Amino acid sequence: MTQEELLSYCMDKKGAYTDLPFGIDCTVVKVRGRIFAQLFMLHGVPCVTFNCERMTGEFYRKLYPDDVKRGWHCPPVQQPYFNTISLVGAVPDDELLRMADHSYSYVVSKLSKKLQRELAEDSAAEN
Repeated sequence: MTQEELLSYCMDKKGAYTDLPFGIDCTVVKVRGRIFAQLFMLHGVPCVTFNCERMTGEFYRKLYPDDVKRGWHCPPVQQPYFNTISLVGAVPDDELLRMADHSYSYVVSKLSKKLQRELAEDSAAEN
């Protein structure tokens, strides 16, 4: 899966938008101000970093030890909650999409109830 395809998939999520808080070399996808995906090149390799629950992060790092690493850019205390994934490795496309879905859901679940309601209302208004 290319970065463009993954970015398009992430942008289809309700309330998703892009930002460049770390410069033009890292496209960040947010929902209600919170990051759920970061797409960038790391040592010439296209990568994505997703938020995740600690256990989910560990699961994927064990399942794909060569291609899924703890969030390389995060302070050590936050690393268990972020996975950086090579997009040219062994992780299948459908698994990448599941990781994107998990990251989005995880971030939305951490929003205040008010913001979650607003997001749901915005979704209902679009339909």
